[in-house]
Amino acid sequence: MTDLTAEPPVDLAALTLAEVREYRARLEAEEDRVSYWRRVVHARIDVLRAQADSDQPLRFDDLVRVLGDTGTGRSRGALLRIQAADPLPMLPEVAETWQTDVDPHDPRAVADALDRLHRVEERLTAYRRALHARIEEVARRLIDLYSDNPTAALSLIPQE
Repeated sequence: MTDLTAEPPVDLAALTLAEVREYRARLEAEEDRVSYWRRVVHARIDVLRAQADSDQPLRFDDLVRVLGDTGTGRSRGALLRIQAADPLPMLPEVAETWQTDVDPHDPRAVADALDRLHRVEERLTAYRRALHARIEEVARRLIDLYSDNPTAALSLIPQE
């Protein structure tokens, strides 16, 4: 399970080039998982709103429209680096929200569920921003290391 309280930043100056690369890969994998959950939460919000606005259960075509529309005219792309079998971080608020059936025609229940979902989304967004800041810091460290030793970049080229 991923805790949304980020661990203290690593002392990048003390890491070798290989360790910095590995640390960046771990941060990017975590960012992928957090982004996945943000998308799931956004989808739940969109479906709940669509259900509340409809007199009938949503049909497949409705779901395609609701889940495909971003409101900006751009469609949502799939997150390719997350596989269905990968373990994903589970947040207590997310699990609680999914375990609760919401009557889409009860405005109070819908408002409560949307409020909970928005709080989860805000926490995920804050954590994702922190991850992005850390990834940028690591990228700057890699640039410094490559500037100090340009031939170190050659180790990225696969050897036969």
